[in-house]
Amino acid sequence: MPGGPGKLGKPKKVRSFWKELPILVIIALALALLIKTFLVQAFSIPSDSMQNTLQRGDRVLVDKLTPWFGSEPERGEVVVFHDPGGWLGETQTTDSGPVAEGIQKALSFIGLMPSAEEKDLIKRVIAVGGDTVSCKRGGKVVVNGKPLDEPYIFPGNTPCDEEPFGPIKVPEGRIWVMGDHRQDSRDSRYHQNLNNGTVSVDDVVGRAFVVAWPIDRWSTLPVPGTFDQPGLGAAAAMAPSAVGLAGALPIVLWRRRRLIAKVRAEAEVRPDRLTADC
Repeated sequence: MPGGPGKLGKPKKVRSFWKELPILVIIALALALLIKTFLVQAFSIPSDSMQNTLQRGDRVLVDKLTPWFGSEPERGEVVVFHDPGGWLGETQTTDSGPVAEGIQKALSFIGLMPSAEEKDLIKRVIAVGGDTVSCKRGGKVVVNGKPLDEPYIFPGNTPCDEEPFGPIKVPEGRIWVMGDHRQDSRDSRYHQNLNNGTVSVDDVVGRAFVVAWPIDRWSTLPVPGTFDQPGLGAAAAMAPSAVGLAGALPIVLWRRRRLIAKVRAEAEVRPDRLTADC
């Protein structure tokens, strides 16, 4: 009979797991590559320059998304950036063998390990474009006239005794960076022969926001409270206002003199008019 059981099509054959596995792997790799390129990437800490905030061998996750929307590094953030030129000139590469090297390249391609070929550094942003930063021997780091209390500095270190600096005006579009382990960090202080030690925001890969590995060291990397103190950004923010005020003051005084002269002239014609309101 038409439409009877004999007309039913054959049931579709379920594809085996082993045939679907390559497709799943390809999709997973594509997603991982997409995440690495635009969202988050893992980086390994290669030195002691950020102790005790970060230890050698820690894996941090770096936010690469916000720079795509025009966000620039802010004071207090821990950022990863490309070598501005010669900062890692003395770094020696180690031969880990072809197998280990192949595994690292594969994992770094999808963002699960840092690339051995990339020359990246990780430091804390101390000052941004428009800021004036300095530090005298025996004193604190000063940004726009505000001394910083830096509890994140490695115990026993001083803010800058081994390499005092400044005052330095940070150009727009650049940042001044320092390691938390001040006595073991070749940071902006030691590269003032190139752009006064500042780093272009275009070289910044992103902000490190969490320590993801090892598990017992899991923690977030918030901006320390010292960078939230009132008036820290006042120097840069007040500059345009000060210029505007200086330009407006003569106009205000001129108008006031004209108003007073007008009131006095009218008072001579009408002596009964009150003039105290001028």
